[in-house]
Amino acid sequence: MNRYLTLTAATAVLALVTGSPAIAQVPGTQAPGSIDAGVSAGGMTQFKDERTGKVWTPENVSKDNQTPQQQAAVPSSPSDKAFDPSSQLTATQVVVQRPRGSLMGVVPITAGPSVPAVVIDSPWLQAVPQQNWLSVLYVTNNSANVVDPVVGCVFTNGGRPVQDTRIVLSPAGPGERWGVPVYGPPVSTFVDRVTCRLLSPA
Repeated sequence: MNRYLTLTAATAVLALVTGSPAIAQVPGTQAPGSIDAGVSAGGMTQFKDERTGKVWTPENVSKDNQTPQQQAAVPSSPSDKAFDPSSQLTATQVVVQRPRGSLMGVVPITAGPSVPAVVIDSPWLQAVPQQNWLSVLYVTNNSANVVDPVVGCVFTNGGRPVQDTRIVLSPAGPGERWGVPVYGPPVSTFVDRVTCRLLSPA
């Protein structure tokens, strides 16, 4: 588990990561050592949290923290286009999100000299067709105290920031592990990486 996490995507299809550069995949395939991924009966990609066993799909991820502009955006089909990172001109958006997370379960209290009080891990990155880039982070409170985590995520393309996002989370109780949706820019903006880090508690 890492305090700093980076996700990459070669196309607008899908990319997964477990703390190392992701391997672009088409739905229904899985890279060695990746988090559990598959395709549901309806053909929708799904992800399984290794620690709690809960399954995520784009259908059960909260959209509460999308802005009205994000919800109304219906971009053209960028998933079928090739993008040149050096030619894409976008202004970096600064966004604050207060998502409604999903409680995944409760884990043992392990905080100590070698284990941080709060960690983020096992995220994934996906382009939701005709909507936005979406990442889900798992935030675990390893301590016996209630904490108010704040996470910073930067969506980039070719090393250039396109959205700087601060995620203000609801209080997490002792041992609680939360799945948290983080929305990036519309998929009409190409994103090949998102880097997230825990801002608070430090």
